[in-house]
Amino acid sequence: MAMLEITLKIADENRAAAAGVYTKYRQAFLDQVPGAKSKQLLVRGDDVQVLHGFASVSDAEAYLSSSLFTTDVVGELSPLLVAGPEVRIYEEA
Repeated sequence: MAMLEITLKIADENRAAAAGVYTKYRQAFLDQVPGAKSKQLLVRGDDVQVLHGFASVSDAEAYLSSSLFTTDVVGELSPLLVAGPEVRIYEEA
């Protein structure tokens, strides 16, 4: 199993819109992305994190170059970001 963690700096006034993007694409992610296992939204004081569970690291890496991610998700989130996203992939031991 692998986890893709994307940390987003989003101003308080734009967090509801960012949560809307998460909700809009969550089911498409689970239904269409090869190896997708889970997707969770974590709202913290300083940032927002989206945790994606995958069957493998290669599935997580492939998602980052998919149209769903690069065109749809990034396209809608970009205007809401205060800074560039922080992306990390972890492999379960």
